[in-house]
Amino acid sequence: MGDVGEPGVGALAERPDGVAVTAAMAVLAEWDSGAIPARLEVKAAVKATLAALVAAAPGRSVEVRVPPYAAVQVLEGATHRRGTPPAAVECDARTWLQLAVGIVQWGDAVADGRVRASGERSDLSALLPLS
Repeated sequence: MGDVGEPGVGALAERPDGVAVTAAMAVLAEWDSGAIPARLEVKAAVKATLAALVAAAPGRSVEVRVPPYAAVQVLEGATHRRGTPPAAVECDARTWLQLAVGIVQWGDAVADGRVRASGERSDLSALLPLS
């Protein structure tokens, strides 16, 4: 789903949560202004915020997907290694970044279909927004 070695992506993904949130806010501000953010900026913000989620909730029991940018596994519990995970969360990049910074609430995004969450432990509301 992308090469962390691309310029700007790997370094941002390894930064503290505050930098990840700042990157997400910058991309969201571009969308809000009517502009289309650069693909690499979106990718870097998605990867950085997902890395912050992994740091906050390490594990391999829930797969979080933000296609086409990245997918990670989080939360302690049953380990997923191959095939369809027992719990999965998927949404587009804009929705993910809005969740990460607290512009959109988890329950609202699930209720209106912007987030598809299935399986045990797929409720990430306690982990979002990122701090």
